[in-house]
Amino acid sequence: MTNLPNILLEAGAQEAQGSIFGMIGPMILIFAVMYFLMIRPQRKRERLQREMRSQLEVGDEVITMGGIIGRVVSIRDDSLVIETGSDRSKIRITRGAVQQNTTVREEPSSPAK
Repeated sequence: MTNLPNILLEAGAQEAQGSIFGMIGPMILIFAVMYFLMIRPQRKRERLQREMRSQLEVGDEVITMGGIIGRVVSIRDDSLVIETGSDRSKIRITRGAVQQNTTVREEPSSPAK
């Protein structure tokens, strides 16, 4: 009967070591799920926004984050001048303020084989 407590102590030590690995696995799984559901789509949206802002051209109709709708009149390094309304008032904004480009462009069609 004296061996019984030693056996229980050894089993308890093995359970403690197993529980550490049992806790790390779910944490890694939660991080992986968060990455694919939250972080990755956000990075993709940011990349698409950067590309859209870098491809702005004079004449494009844009909507700013403040809700101002206008047509691009001139482009500088990091700023744009947009023309709003029928009275042709001009506003200077940064490229980062552009939320959406509403100009419809036709994609170049691929040559038929």
